Amino acid sequence: MTSPVTDAQAAPTRAGVRVRLDGLRRRYGAVTALDGVDLTIEPGELVALLGPSGCGKTTTLRLLAGLEDADEGRITVGGRDITRLPASKRDMGMVFQAYSLFPHMTVRENVAFGLRLRRAPRAGRDRRALEMLELVGLTQQADRYAHQISGGQQQRVALARALAIQPTVLLLDEPLSALDAKVRAQLRDQIRRIQLEVGITTLFVTHDQEEALAIADRVGVMKEGRIEQLGPPTEVYSRPATPFVAEFVGLTNRLAGEVRGGQVTVRGMTLPLVDQAVPDGPAIALVRPEAVTLASGVAGAGGALAGSVIGVTFLGATSRVSVDLGDTTVLAQLPTSEVGSLPPGGHVTLAIRPDPVLVAQDSQAVPEA
Repeated sequence: MTSPVTDAQAAPTRAGVRVRLDGLRRRYGAVTALDGVDLTIEPGELVALLGPSGCGKTTTLRLLAGLEDADEGRITVGGRDITRLPASKRDMGMVFQAYSLFPHMTVRENVAFGLRLRRAPRAGRDRRALEMLELVGLTQQADRYAHQISGGQQQRVALARALAIQPTVLLLDEPLSALDAKVRAQLRDQIRRIQLEVGITTLFVTHDQEEALAIADRVGVMKEGRIEQLGPPTEVYSRPATPFVAEFVGLTNRLAGEVRGGQVTVRGMTLPLVDQAVPDGPAIALVRPEAVTLASGVAGAGGALAGSVIGVTFLGATSRVSVDLGDTTVLAQLPTSEVGSLPPGGHVTLAIRPDPVLVAQDSQAVPEA
């Protein structure tokens, strides 16, 4: 026997549409915020734009929404050119960092507000509002006011309101950054579940790496108005296209080495390169902490990768160990069960898993978000 479902759960709100951004440029005086952005979001896909402040990710979303005009380029949604259409004609659902709920309206009235503006019949908009509240798990709060519900619940109301009008595209601009870590993780998962159920094409903008990697079908990492890399989260993390991506997405050790014949030698260990065309010579190898392993009980051992533990950070199932090699510090990420024998001050030797690595120069450091 199957359980009953609502109309909102039985079928997508609307079949997803393809979104194309071609050669988008946007300048503010002498500052170039977007420098020729090309991006295609497939029907029903969720793409996250990730990058430091000022990289152009929010500007991209605002151009798609029609809140700003592009200086150059073209925007098409479902094959229709909307580049010069006003925001009110673009049929976009938007959720921002600020919840922007009307304090004098109930939750149900907030969700139905867009439908009321579109002059939908009252019975129809009330039914739709309740369907959306069921989708986000808030039917019990339908008759409460914004000040009577939590921040996470308010953001879910904002999401329900955006979906109630059955938009062609959903735009999410840092929607979780005002929430505490636990609520943020829970709501992130709920947004992804709802997006998949509804089947709506979605652009998600964030500066949070974990958020982007957890929620998106593809992640676009932006730098100085351009997309440095666009791909599935596992690819962006494990095979970054540029040193900037490698250092911005996740933690990275920077170890001096020497490139020779498509490999880099780091303190006596030879590692393959992601880019075989890197010219021979001195370079900085970018090594992930999880590629570093440790062995203890070697206080008298020599070797280039011998050091002492200077700190252990507990992260739950894993822990991060900082090791002083004398001239630099290396981070290793290990299962917590393995770090009990690595007390601060203890001597260890390090090994690096032979994963393909990128190399960079010192001048290619990543800016802070």
